[in-house]
Amino acid sequence: MPYVDLTTTAAVSPDKAAALKAGFGKVIESFPGKTENWLMVRISGDEKLWFRGDDSADSAMVDVHLFGTVSAGESDKMTAAVTELLGRELGIAPDRIYIKYSGYEYWGWNGRNF
Repeated sequence: MPYVDLTTTAAVSPDKAAALKAGFGKVIESFPGKTENWLMVRISGDEKLWFRGDDSADSAMVDVHLFGTVSAGESDKMTAAVTELLGRELGIAPDRIYIKYSGYEYWGWNGRNF
């Protein structure tokens, strides 16, 4: 039950959104047992973000929410993959990207909790 929420200053065309969604579907497998089958993705492009007080270059904030715990090794692997994905698809420099991981003990779906 992963959820990836991307907020970026970059314009995101429908083709880029589809490529990002597919990319997130692959990189979520950095976490054991997580697949695109349960992945929900939100992409918000053309947003106002200031990084270090500066909005002269594109930036991104990625929130990754997971059912269960988040390990350092798994999140390191995903951070590298997400950074590469955002660079390739949107041209965002690695030093303009933040990625935050949150693990949750309770996660609801289909009228009940897991």
